[in-house]
Amino acid sequence: MTSGPVSPLLAADAARRGDTVVASGAQAPVPASREATVEAPAVRTSGLTKRFGSAPAAVDGIDLHVPRGSVYGFLGPNGSGKTTTIRMLLGLVRPTSGQAWLLGEPMPGASAGVLPRVGVLVEGPAFQPYLGGRQNLTRLDACDATADPRTSRRRIDDALDRVGLAAAADKPYRQYSLGMKQRLGLAAALLRPRELLVLDEPTNGLDPQGTREVRTLVRELADAGTTVLVSSHLLSEIEQVCSHIGVMSRGRLLVQGERAALTEAGEARVVVTTTFADAGAAARVLVALGLVDVAADGTEVEASLAGTGVGVGAVSAALVHAGVELLGLELRRPSLEQLFVTLTGEGFDVAR
Repeated sequence: MTSGPVSPLLAADAARRGDTVVASGAQAPVPASREATVEAPAVRTSGLTKRFGSAPAAVDGIDLHVPRGSVYGFLGPNGSGKTTTIRMLLGLVRPTSGQAWLLGEPMPGASAGVLPRVGVLVEGPAFQPYLGGRQNLTRLDACDATADPRTSRRRIDDALDRVGLAAAADKPYRQYSLGMKQRLGLAAALLRPRELLVLDEPTNGLDPQGTREVRTLVRELADAGTTVLVSSHLLSEIEQVCSHIGVMSRGRLLVQGERAALTEAGEARVVVTTTFADAGAAARVLVALGLVDVAADGTEVEASLAGTGVGVGAVSAALVHAGVELLGLELRRPSLEQLFVTLTGEGFDVAR
């Protein structure tokens, strides 16, 4: 578990305890003077790989690219390698091979300078059970050598208020519900302004209202210029808030890019709504136009436009010309969930 700013000492210790073997062919680190520019992505990896013993690679040669200012949804079923990847990015696990950069700096070498600029919630929060939320955050803030102690109280109160824990600030942590514990972990990550926020399953244990609040918070942070990398297995939540997406499965990064571009690149289907009597005629018109996978269901006729070059306008004109009573015409793109299933052939109940 890690929440809030990651201690460079903790990162170094975890790296020493991890796999220290680096493949001889791994790409050499890019000098900070060249890589640490405003144009550099907030997160970048090259061939990042992690193996534990003789088991198949937990993370297998992935090339992440998280643009600055984006909300990057890191998607995949439980066990797909998301958390291992995040731990490598933060210097908590040493890669078997490959390279990672945060905010343009090589990791874990630049941990001391980079990690104070990164807010983190990984694998759920853990705090002192006998202390209240405010006391736990006070202890955490005091451990951050880069934080200004003169502003500690104000920053802690602001963070608690942002996650809806102001009323429970002095309640012992052991009495917190799972959702409240997750909120406190988010507060820890928000104790200071961050250039990059890394959230691993941030809505875990939250009720629908809490989930909506996290979505709103992520949008506000992104609007203020913070880059957010949010890992989740909940497609519906990611789809509502992310500008960019990366899909993991069995340790591999299957696809990444702008969310809209990825879904729009999927198979487009046209859905015609007509009368029951005209459904057969509508299906025949679509077949004549060269559309494929034509199927009628009651008053709806659906077909794929993939590879046909036929547009919605041509479909509408042909139907009207054929005398089909046109009650509705819709162009449907695959949802994010449909895209995932198409890419992987599996749903989000898969574990490895």
